[in-house]
Order: sequence, then C-alpha cells, then structure tokens
Amino acid sequence: MRQLLRFEDVDLRRGGRLLFEGLSFEVGPGERLQVAGPNGSGKSSLIRLAAGQLRAERGRVERSDLALADDALALDRELPLGRALQFWNPAPEKAMDALGLAHLALVPVRLLSSGQLKRASLARVAASDAPLWLLDEPLNALDADGAKKLGLLVERHLEAGGAVLAASHQRLGGEWRRLELGA
Repeated sequence: MRQLLRFEDVDLRRGGRLLFEGLSFEVGPGERLQVAGPNGSGKSSLIRLAAGQLRAERGRVERSDLALADDALALDRELPLGRALQFWNPAPEKAMDALGLAHLALVPVRLLSSGQLKRASLARVAASDAPLWLLDEPLNALDADGAKKLGLLVERHLEAGGAVLAASHQRLGGEWRRLELGA
C-alpha cells in the first residue's frame, strides 16, 4: 500500500526545546491518525512539519499532495465566500453543501462568525481534492452540527482513498488511531 504520509526517525526542535525525537509513523489511504497531547507538546508543530512549513532536525518526512486547515484561513476576506473558495477549486459547491455553507456563498468572508470561518477553512480543504488532509484543532469554534458535518466529510474522504492527520486535544468522531505526544 502506498503511504500518503511517512515520518521516519524524526526529531523536531522549536525554540531550543526538543518536542519529539525518533518519531516514526505512516498514514495510508483510508486511514486517520489523531495527534493528541497537552498544550505545548508539539501537536501543531507536527502538523506544520507534515505540511512542509517546518524542517525536521533529523529524520525524513515524505508526503503526498496535501491540504492544510490551521489558524491561517487562506481565503480572501473581502470576497464573498463562494468566490473566495473558487480560488482553490472552480466548483466548491459540494464542499460548501457538506459543511452547511451554501446559504453563505454571497456573504463576504470578513463577515462570517468564527464557527463559519472554521467551516470555510474545512470546505477549502475538502474542495482541494488533495489525498492527504492535515487538520490542526479541527473542532475549535465548531458547534455540534459542524462537528457532525466534519465527521461525515472525513468518512467520505477516507472511503474515497484519502487520509487524515488531525491534531486535537478533543475527541474526534469515528475510530482514530492515536499518537500521544508529551506522554
């Protein structure tokens, strides 16, 4: 089976502090892995390393095409939501529908609530068609309906052969393999 993400003997140091060392894992098609641990244990840094935004001190990271949902919205705040998402995919309607955003297609991104912005960020990832999704604290700012919609979206992505790596201190819906940092 072709892996979509592989960490091989990876060490990561940030701000002079060793967050983890010798970390190895793989995530293949149809798999999901939750990175858990206390604040400051390196969950978000691991996601950024997987995305190629950070460099490992030692070891190797191999990744397929990916889409990242983190604190950076990556949408033009002045455009209506539908047009802002079109930057990433000319037909984002399916992703918007899946996250309950279709009725907000004409609303400027800057006017969305924090929960709507989180859904928009997740819609951007879903619309990307990337096989690997990296989600940093995906449940933050989501209400119960948003969390349920995200769970369904993740299930469909996995069924289509995609993979998900999510960093969260909250319990995610479904059956996730877990990687504990700072334990």
